[in-house]
Amino acid sequence: MNYPNAVDVFGFNKIYSSTFGKKKVFALTDLSLSVPAGTIFGLLGPNGAGKTTLIKLLLGITFPDSGSARILNEDISNVKIKSKIGYLPENHKYPSYLTGGETLKFFGQMSGLFGSPLDKKIDELLDLMNLSKWKKSKVRTYSKGMMQRLGIAQAMINDPELIFLDEPTDGVDPIGRKEIRDVLVELKNQHKTIFLNSHILSEVELITDNVGILNKGKLLKQGTVKELTEKKEEYRLSLEGQLNNDFLIGIPGLEKNKDDYYNLKVADTPELNKVIDSIRSHNMLIREIIPVKNTLEEMFISLIQEANKEEKR
Repeated sequence: MNYPNAVDVFGFNKIYSSTFGKKKVFALTDLSLSVPAGTIFGLLGPNGAGKTTLIKLLLGITFPDSGSARILNEDISNVKIKSKIGYLPENHKYPSYLTGGETLKFFGQMSGLFGSPLDKKIDELLDLMNLSKWKKSKVRTYSKGMMQRLGIAQAMINDPELIFLDEPTDGVDPIGRKEIRDVLVELKNQHKTIFLNSHILSEVELITDNVGILNKGKLLKQGTVKELTEKKEEYRLSLEGQLNNDFLIGIPGLEKNKDDYYNLKVADTPELNKVIDSIRSHNMLIREIIPVKNTLEEMFISLIQEANKEEKR
């Protein structure tokens, strides 16, 4: 790959009209984002945020009212670029009378693969997805987790550089989610780019390099999980010994919690260093200084609630 971003979106707008055009729904509003090549990107948002609409626009299933985008350094209007893309839609269905192997063969042939190269690819993917022993079993016998893994295999049958996955762990049990996470990390190790839509934030937090927060068609934030969850002015301190109350009173923002740690809120790094110097001047040893973080879910909920409040004002 000789391009920095696998996906670049510039000012996407998409408006749907109700019957007779009496009501307009702004599915996406002036949306711009970038997905670095060779990374796992998670697009997060509540139901109706516009996540699936964005994927459909990028895939050419529907079209934007304005704006443009590039995939793998090509304009999305270039049909040839689709040969380098894999796609797993939400709530995908396969003919129940086909086996897992037959399903992959069907999609492989549609991608232009035939004969022994296709057979080899099918076996490789089933092995990667831990489905080899189910190759000759009808898909109607597959569990939800197995269906999701088969869906990811289908999205990879053409050996794509960029893979769009819409809710790949939806309805899957914890063991199945772990297996899918492992597969996605393996794909990243193969230098593939994963564009992931999900509402299971704990899953996204574990594997993504970058995330974007979408709400009512607007991108609220984009960055790494660390950037979005870190409380830059809050720290947890572990000390050898106890600070006396007079010392605590003399430092605003420093207080002892129930776990024998001290919570510290400061305005900036210089103020943090002043507090550290003051503690050391009292012959206290500092064991740990830990930046306090939100979970991705806490940050997400706070961000969405704030955005909804702003809209009502």
